Formats: sequence, structure tokens, C-alpha cells
Amino acid sequence: MKKNPKVEFFFDKAGKWQKEVRKLRALILSSGLDLVEELKWGVPCYTLEGTNVVLIHHFKDYCALLFHKGALMKDPKKILIQQTKNVQSARQIRFASLAEITRLEPALKSYLADAVKLEKSGAKVSLKKTEEFEVPEEFKVKLKEVPGLSKTFAALTPGRQRAYLLYFAGAKQAKTREARIEKYLDRILDGMGLDDE
Repeated sequence: MKKNPKVEFFFDKAGKWQKEVRKLRALILSSGLDLVEELKWGVPCYTLEGTNVVLIHHFKDYCALLFHKGALMKDPKKILIQQTKNVQSARQIRFASLAEITRLEPALKSYLADAVKLEKSGAKVSLKKTEEFEVPEEFKVKLKEVPGLSKTFAALTPGRQRAYLLYFAGAKQAKTREARIEKYLDRILDGMGLDDE
């Protein structure tokens, strides 16, 4: 497996996690697996025949390997973490130090091999259907009250619908949910997703 020059900037700017993410990259590149290093979402992503298998990313308190079909992987070390309750497929292995990565290296190689084997098998994660996501009461009211909103919302792609539902439901207070819904009504009526430009 070869280094991709397009991702070098990530490893150069990784800040306090620079040693750790470089170690993770070296581990993946030396794995002997049929992965290709690509740049996706501004981070190094390792693919098999164009399909995402694992990526490296970092946050304030940790760096991580994120396995795209982690929900289907074996987890003998109990180190796979569901990032948030709404993440259906991906799972992370988080690291707080270089020593931790070094200590887990044999297990990480096994997890990488498992992820590739899983991808080659064609296994798919059963995802919740859009209609199974919670629709906040405040949005249900708007769907009935605002002319054309229900029809326009139904015409959005399932991914756009889920993004709105998760964003609206993510607010703890009714007042905040109502404000979010009001802010995005025109975008929905224009057939746009939450993040569309």
C-alpha cells in the first residue's frame, strides 16, 4: 500500500495528535491489506475497491480509527465505541496516547483484517428506515399547519429527511426545537437539505 500525497497535510497539521495519527497510518500502510489511501471528508480514508473501510481522525480529547461497518465487526477486546446514539454503522477505537496505540497494535491489526474480510464478504449493516426516526411533536404540528411542507419534506431524499429529524430532535428544550424548525422551514420548502449550499 502506498502513501497518497493528497493526505500528507493531515499528518503535518495533526497538532498534539501528530505522533499518534502517524503511527496509525504506518500500522494501516504496513498491514498488507488491499486498502487504498484516499482523502475523504478532509481525513485519510482507507478504501477497498472504492468502498470506505476505515479512516483516521482526531478530536480535542482523542484520536481514533473509525471503522465504517464497525457495528458488524467482532470486538473481542471491547474497544469499539458508538460515537453517538444516532450513528448506526460506524464504530471508533479511541486513543489518548501513543503508548496506548503501541500496546494495542496486535489487536488493531486483527481488527483491520476483520474489517477488510467483512467488506470482501459483501455484508451490509441494516440501517433504520427514515420513517423509524423520531419526529418531534413541534415538527409534526408544522407539517400539518404549513401548506406544502408535508409534501415537500416527503420529497426530500431519505438522508436529508434524517438530517433534519436528528437536528430538530437533538434539542432538549421545546423552545429550541421550535426555533430550529422555524429557521429551516424555508429551506425545506425550497427542497434543500440541512447542509445544502
